[in-house]
Amino acid sequence: MNIYDYLCLKAKEITNRSLTGFEKPEDWKRVREQRYNEFISMLGLSEYINLPERPSLNTKITGRIEREKYTIYKIYYESLPKLYVTGNLYIPKDMKGKAPAILYLSGHALHQKYHYQAHPKKFAELGFVSLIIETIQLGEIPGYHHGTYRYGMFNWYSLGYTPAGVEVWNAIRAIDLLQSLSEVDTNKIGVTGISGGGAMTWYTAAADPRVKVAATVCGTATIESHICKRTINGHCDCMFWINNYMWDLADVGALIAPKPLLIASAKNDWIFDIESVRLIYRKLKAFYKMLGEEDKIMLVETPGPHSYHEASRKAIFKWFLKYLKDIEVSEEEIGDIELDFEKLEPIETLTVFKSDYPVDERVTTVQEWFIKVADAPNITSREELFKYKEYLKNVLMKETFSAFPESPEPLDLKVELEQDDGFNSGYLLSFNVENGWRIYMHLIKPKDIDTPTKIILVPLNYGQTLRNSRRILDDLPKTWAKAILEVRGTGMNSWSKEIEWFLRRSSMLTGRTLASIRVYDVIRGIEVLNNIDWIDKRKISLYGERDMAAVVLYSAFLKGNINTVVLKNPPPSQNINSNPDGTGNVIEMLNCLRYTDLPYIAGLLWPTRIVFIGPRPITYKWTEELYYKIGDPGKILRLKRISNLE
Repeated sequence: MNIYDYLCLKAKEITNRSLTGFEKPEDWKRVREQRYNEFISMLGLSEYINLPERPSLNTKITGRIEREKYTIYKIYYESLPKLYVTGNLYIPKDMKGKAPAILYLSGHALHQKYHYQAHPKKFAELGFVSLIIETIQLGEIPGYHHGTYRYGMFNWYSLGYTPAGVEVWNAIRAIDLLQSLSEVDTNKIGVTGISGGGAMTWYTAAADPRVKVAATVCGTATIESHICKRTINGHCDCMFWINNYMWDLADVGALIAPKPLLIASAKNDWIFDIESVRLIYRKLKAFYKMLGEEDKIMLVETPGPHSYHEASRKAIFKWFLKYLKDIEVSEEEIGDIELDFEKLEPIETLTVFKSDYPVDERVTTVQEWFIKVADAPNITSREELFKYKEYLKNVLMKETFSAFPESPEPLDLKVELEQDDGFNSGYLLSFNVENGWRIYMHLIKPKDIDTPTKIILVPLNYGQTLRNSRRILDDLPKTWAKAILEVRGTGMNSWSKEIEWFLRRSSMLTGRTLASIRVYDVIRGIEVLNNIDWIDKRKISLYGERDMAAVVLYSAFLKGNINTVVLKNPPPSQNINSNPDGTGNVIEMLNCLRYTDLPYIAGLLWPTRIVFIGPRPITYKWTEELYYKIGDPGKILRLKRISNLE
């Protein structure tokens, strides 16, 4: 098996498993609240959704445009303090009583209020209050959607941060704004949008129960299609939740049901495979039928590429008229949007900020503060340490390592080759990690040492093989047995750095990361050592250099009973960037920074002996201080060379 086949297999499992096990409404009712909370967590919104009181929107109107059938207000609001959202609010004229409202969520187009204006304009002409808001990526205050897509910000996965969470929160606050308007019937709010706005329509309708009707356009696909058909290559980070619970989009759709949901997609969409759209629709159609609301979901397929079509636009207007105004009219009577931009408002007319945007904005830095990073735990005793360690293990197995197999398959350990050079005995071993994927380990045992023998396990770094690991072997203590492990991505399971970007982004969609995959490999490698009779099970040690230091720390933490952990050039934190091409600092693990970081994991290894080879980052001062506070038998050493280790 290779890494692409493996990730594709896992993606298929997620898609096939989605929305299964619900045969009657009671089955769904029992788990809906839990599923809702899981989705909110994967968006990084738990803290905000559960606020006892939401902060003031501080809505400001910067201009007003009078037209024959409606008034346009140029507005901005603060979805969180100084997190500004710009938009245009369309209020129909000659209203008789309160009107339903439509929230229009923009796709990835420049000058979004201008580019998509024909849609809120048409809704206003049909008697809806309509609000179009811009994204943090392409709004008047430009933020970042392209963390992993363009800038190597793979630490977003460790944070559990996705710009989808910010966009959904901004949409939720937009609904707060709509509900505050005297012109709006607060019980009749719909949401729609295309592309990125189509995806946010899915997520907002699932996250906010006040959304009564939804219509998503060109924003639908399965996890399987994103990975196996590689459409993920065309998507920025806002399209995805952090998938530690291993959901597919149909699972999100279940949270919308049984509210009216229209799905519109183009048959030749470059980045949303139509076959996957049909699959999601079939799954949800059956789910709606199970709930007794089969008529409230509809699929509209249109010819051509990733875009609106006259058929999808008219179907959407008809959908909202039916379900928010109780009006049944033909699509011919409804008509289409104005397609001639010469007859629409110019960019300057719709712009919210008359000059520069506010200097106190927090839009451009939202990725740095939206998810709160865990503080160092306050531990003063062994009892507190062990209690906290158990708590953290349980949390990480749920939020970070949930993709680990529930029932590991047999190791099926095989000796592929036995060696002897007169001084050492050597063994080339292979064993299963998961799904029949076999990896290799090279054991070297000096002949003149006693048994049971202490041993140190060394997972190889990217670009290393058993053949070129001699430098590592030469530095290791001569009195120790050595185990060199080819974790996935090294040795015979290597892959090209040219696909690292794809692999890192795709693995997140399957509920894992390359680093967490390697943690599992090391844990399985430790199990191998525990099955070899001449090895002293009380004296198994681990060695990690650079990226593998992070892998070794988590492996030792999860597995326990490790004698010594040796770290050389460990990363100071998991909250650091990688290279834009996906290489370098391959240390992200889903959501871990919400709960911990590398120096804290190291400290929690007490009483395991920790050895730093050469200088250590200042962040590990906390680790040393905790060890000194708790005391013996835990020890921390600093050595110039690992050969000095006893």
